[in-house]
Amino acid sequence: MRNVLLFVSVVSLSVLRGLALTPDQPMCELLAKPGMVPVTDASPEFSWCFKDALPADRQTAYQIQVATSTERFKTDHPDLWDTGRVASDCSINVSYAGQPLKPGTAAYWRVRVWDRKNGVGAWSYNCAFALADTLGADTALRYPLDQHQVKPVRIATNSVGHVFVDFGKDAFGWVEFVPPREMDKGDFILHIGEKANGDRVDTNPGGTIRYAKVRGALTSHSVYRVPFIADARNTGPAAVKLPKEQGVIMPFRYVEVEACPYPVTSDTIRQIVVNYPFDDTASSFACDDANLKRVYDLCKYSIKATSFAGVYVDGDRERIPYEADAYINQLCHYSVDREFTLARYSHEYLMAHPTWPTEWKQHSIMMAWTDWMYTGNTESLARCYDDLKKQKLLASCAREKDGLLVTGGPNAPTDTGLRDIVDWPAGERDGFDFKPVNAVINAFHCLNLRQMADLAAALGKTDEAADFTAKAERAAQAFQTVFFNSERGCYVDGEGSTHSSLHANMLPLAFGLVPEAERPRAAAFVRSRGMACSVYGAQYLLEALFLSGNETAAIDLMRRNDTRGWMNMLRAGSTITMEAWDMRFKPNSDWNHAWGAAPANIIPRYVLGVRPLTPGFGKILICPQSGDLDEIKGVVPTVRGPVSVEVRVEPSTSYALTVCVPANTTARIEVPASDAEGVWTLDGKRVEGAAANGRLVLDAVASGTHTVAWKTEAAARASDGTMGRLRSWCARALGWLPFF
Repeated sequence: MRNVLLFVSVVSLSVLRGLALTPDQPMCELLAKPGMVPVTDASPEFSWCFKDALPADRQTAYQIQVATSTERFKTDHPDLWDTGRVASDCSINVSYAGQPLKPGTAAYWRVRVWDRKNGVGAWSYNCAFALADTLGADTALRYPLDQHQVKPVRIATNSVGHVFVDFGKDAFGWVEFVPPREMDKGDFILHIGEKANGDRVDTNPGGTIRYAKVRGALTSHSVYRVPFIADARNTGPAAVKLPKEQGVIMPFRYVEVEACPYPVTSDTIRQIVVNYPFDDTASSFACDDANLKRVYDLCKYSIKATSFAGVYVDGDRERIPYEADAYINQLCHYSVDREFTLARYSHEYLMAHPTWPTEWKQHSIMMAWTDWMYTGNTESLARCYDDLKKQKLLASCAREKDGLLVTGGPNAPTDTGLRDIVDWPAGERDGFDFKPVNAVINAFHCLNLRQMADLAAALGKTDEAADFTAKAERAAQAFQTVFFNSERGCYVDGEGSTHSSLHANMLPLAFGLVPEAERPRAAAFVRSRGMACSVYGAQYLLEALFLSGNETAAIDLMRRNDTRGWMNMLRAGSTITMEAWDMRFKPNSDWNHAWGAAPANIIPRYVLGVRPLTPGFGKILICPQSGDLDEIKGVVPTVRGPVSVEVRVEPSTSYALTVCVPANTTARIEVPASDAEGVWTLDGKRVEGAAANGRLVLDAVASGTHTVAWKTEAAARASDGTMGRLRSWCARALGWLPFF
């Protein structure tokens, strides 16, 4: 009997190994849906993921086949490329090197991998990719926009006899009538808007919150698209134009039907929503704080809803891309969907269509660096590198004596062509004192120099990398000398200023410019200012707090019921993040601005703690900072597959972190060290990790599912005894167990 069980189990494990080794989530040219858009690169790159077949598994080899038809795979005779078995753990950005691809056709590819035991898995499914009519160098690609129908979540007759229709969420699109067959011809009158007043559409919502009144006539039983009138500003020369086939769209949630020739039901009226293709299941977050969960959901949805233009725009008022908006949008998009194309396209669009603020230009370097870190791909970087160095680094403004930038403030002389912004609107600057040598501008400059050193090294420009590194160190030293007030323990706004704003302190803290000995005082100053910044500035305020070990303060800012917070957006009735905390701070603001969605990246990157340590997530940081939350759980997408994180805390008694690390990666796991006496374990075995900044660090943790746990000494002993007895009983009852 024992031999039979052993045989069955070994066979079962072999089958499971083969299934687990099957590559999934394939991408061509970083397109998760490559059949939707033609590839322009004559040598496209292939990427894939796979699940662990064995504990701590890694890919040791791969084989890619490319053919003009899937029939070629049935006979194992691909006519375009067969790599054979390639000994390599590379599973992202593998460049095509086969027969010349034929423009204007389609090709098909598949891949299989070998594990560390030299076991080979099954082939992936056959993946198609379309080829553009002209092939050559790589270009930034993007998908066509997606359209989908949404039914009402509520229909009611209001006090004036109109039919009030609620579609549940604000979205960009249009209204369609689906007339019943027994319909009489007749006129309709609709009030369409983003904001409601009870069971009526608010016809005077204020700012740039959208409202429209539309009249027309229904004359047939055909589905009828209600026509919208284009807005003069957001369809002007500087605005991003939508494809003609989309027609005119606007953001709305509600429709109030004043007149209609037939009864309005969930079957006869619908919302058609336009957005960039988005996988709602790619990410998730849950916790034991209802407000924080609601804020995450609001911000995640905002990233999807505001992608309607096929490029990151600043909202509906202008529909113009701006670098700072796009950078926050990029971080959020990466954190909620395994999608990289829209961020890259937006970055390269802004390289060609730059905007005016000084710091916005500096954000282009940040976008390029983030693209490289999250994808591991250098093609976009290679295209943009020279312009980043010559135009975005602002080296011509660096003064000779210390390398700091001289930009002149918000009304800079015409010879620089720059205008410092610090924050927007102007009332959100915490009283910032503009000087020609500005602490905010130079904090970004120090970060940019470090990032340019990384980017130069990634392109093999070692001399330039060394030069940027030296300049970064020099500028950082000057930054501390010029801006830090040692008596007060905080930074002043500019050279010659005595004023210290939140902005002058949160940015050096977020960018690692504050010496370790001074970090507590700088962080205390930042905490003392609260949310004295805009929704844009909140990105860096939250980063500063998390990176200085003040995670509870950061979480409090995200979940608080205050005018300057995300709960106020929900309370106002918006389902997409707003341009400002409240209309009182920016009277012309809108209700659909992705730059207000910072928690969509802050929660995955800091609360769940998932960030890349090496380009393309070859090594992953998992450093959850849950603050006073007792339970958090979520999934963060990466180019190599999803990372799941779950934390459960029993205060003063136990802590447990369970993570799932994608195959073909390693992780550095950091957990909060406890002052109380206790025992740390990794997958049930006691560990002694290195301590750093009050955290236990476990480095080079292999792929797979792992649990890092802390218990009091007494609880650990009790657990060890229980588990020991259980293992002994299992060993006696199932003698074949050790074979597994």
